[in-house]
Amino acid sequence: MDITSFIVQGRDQALLYGDYSTYHSQLAKRLLNTRKKLGIATRNRGKFHNKDKVTAEDVAASHEHVHLLLLTSERAFAQAMSIKAAHTADQKGLSSRTRSHIVSRLDKAARAAQDLVDALSQKSVSGASDNDVLEAKAYAALIRGAMLFEKHTWEPCLQSYAVARVVYSALAMTGSGDLFKDLLSETIDPSIRYAAYQLKTPRTVPIPAIARKAFPRSDAELVREVDKIDPSILADADAAAKTGITAESAPRTLTWRSREVQIEDAQISLAWASVEAAKSRLAAAVEVSKDKEPHEVAAVYDEILTATQDAVDATKQAIDELRAEGVAQSDPRMQGLQITRTAVNYEMISWRIGRNRVLTGPQDGAPEVYGSLRRKKKSQAAEDAGSKERELPTRKKLVKLKEKLALYDGTLQNLESINELPGVAADEGLASRLDAVANYFESLKCLSIARSHAIVGNVANALALISRAAELCQESASKLPKRSDTTGSSALNVEVTSESVATLASLLDGELQRHRAIVHIDNLRKGEGNEAGRRSRIPLLERLQEYPPNGVDLSNIVEFPPKLALIPMKPIFLDVAWNYIDYPGKTSAATATPAAAPGPAKEQPAPQAKRGWFGFGRS
Repeated sequence: MDITSFIVQGRDQALLYGDYSTYHSQLAKRLLNTRKKLGIATRNRGKFHNKDKVTAEDVAASHEHVHLLLLTSERAFAQAMSIKAAHTADQKGLSSRTRSHIVSRLDKAARAAQDLVDALSQKSVSGASDNDVLEAKAYAALIRGAMLFEKHTWEPCLQSYAVARVVYSALAMTGSGDLFKDLLSETIDPSIRYAAYQLKTPRTVPIPAIARKAFPRSDAELVREVDKIDPSILADADAAAKTGITAESAPRTLTWRSREVQIEDAQISLAWASVEAAKSRLAAAVEVSKDKEPHEVAAVYDEILTATQDAVDATKQAIDELRAEGVAQSDPRMQGLQITRTAVNYEMISWRIGRNRVLTGPQDGAPEVYGSLRRKKKSQAAEDAGSKERELPTRKKLVKLKEKLALYDGTLQNLESINELPGVAADEGLASRLDAVANYFESLKCLSIARSHAIVGNVANALALISRAAELCQESASKLPKRSDTTGSSALNVEVTSESVATLASLLDGELQRHRAIVHIDNLRKGEGNEAGRRSRIPLLERLQEYPPNGVDLSNIVEFPPKLALIPMKPIFLDVAWNYIDYPGKTSAATATPAAAPGPAKEQPAPQAKRGWFGFGRS
């Protein structure tokens, strides 16, 4: 019947864009539609007749009767919460009359929820399963706890919330764990902690222990149903006892950057003990998984990531509770929790970065390794037989580089998150080391982008990126402290050793020299290609005096179609000048005179001078 999901989804959808008043209006419409479906809606201007109590036979006939009771309960609950929200800003707090109105609405919601439990408890008639009955009982206990919370009757309130917590914890083991966990962390656990605080219960007692102690063992049927799902929930030992961690053996102090703080919250203490235990198991698991694939090694980090996330959630919850109580930031308890918050968040982000480093491959993805298309052989003898691996195509190489680039981006974002933690920016040593780690991963990112450019043929871009990667690696080496890197653990985290930086610097130096040579050769080829292109544009007829080294281009023998062009020839004025050149010893036959008779030569009269311009003057 999915009672819990029906309630939670309805609340989430209404509260996403509105408040409890909006939720109340939506429930009124949905309740009217449900009554119309069942044929029990009051007609217009008709007299209201209160229907009899919903029975198991009604539920067996139609599950809409279950929705009818749930909507009735939720409508009364939403009305109570909207009234409470409307008076939250009142300086004097809730008046007695307003509180009485809220309690009456919650009491109506609790009675409707109890009617649902009574109807579903007759399993043979209603057809309900064991989980349906448990969900109905948990929901009724939750509404009853809210009503008792407003009445300030703390011991029955704690018992009701304990029932809800134990049942929802058991149901989380069967499926839809996220749904029940959100309900526990956001609604039930804070209410249990506040009710226990009112009953003078120390904060060092964990919430599971409080709920287990307050759970009514007198309800034998409920105890039997819970034990059927998970007997360890109501056992004397806590669930953490499975790993050997109890409230007595949990650590009481936490050390962060040479500062030791007391852990006063039991949830944080148990979570931190789980983190320490997961660390030791991680180191052993990584040693065993050395020869496995990166994704298989990365799966080993899931446990410690879950443990650190639980520690972060417990710390945040403790801080929120102190703020709700009005504790100032200068209070020693708040100061200690802020240091704890920085420590547990740093631990969680550190292991996230370590998981990303495992997924990038050996040496943080620095070597150019893409894998192969050939599947692994079942035996090593088949591999030694000479089977040749096929290289990945260009497209798949680019895809692998893109995946690696996404991991580097995630690592850099995690490093930015560390810098935003309280107290990190003021710690010069830690901030300098984090900058060195950021430069290291930024260098690896530039190297991956350069390789993608080199694959597609942009060698100049690849050279520029590798040069930038080398600069970042040098900056990282200068900021990273010179110390021994023998940590004794092979599990990767945010700590980058100086050997890793030196290995990357050596690799980048070789890549830089290689790509410089590639770019130089590429430039020479482009120059030769341009010269050959210019030559190939001239027809062969005009280049008969040259030997074609690359062969004759038969498609470019002559220029076709022909175009007008200049033809080299002798200028015309040279021909004209030739007629006026006299060479010594050579006389024209037309101008030669016959030989004169011997005798005195007669004097020729002198020519008269011409007058005027151009010889046309008068005589």
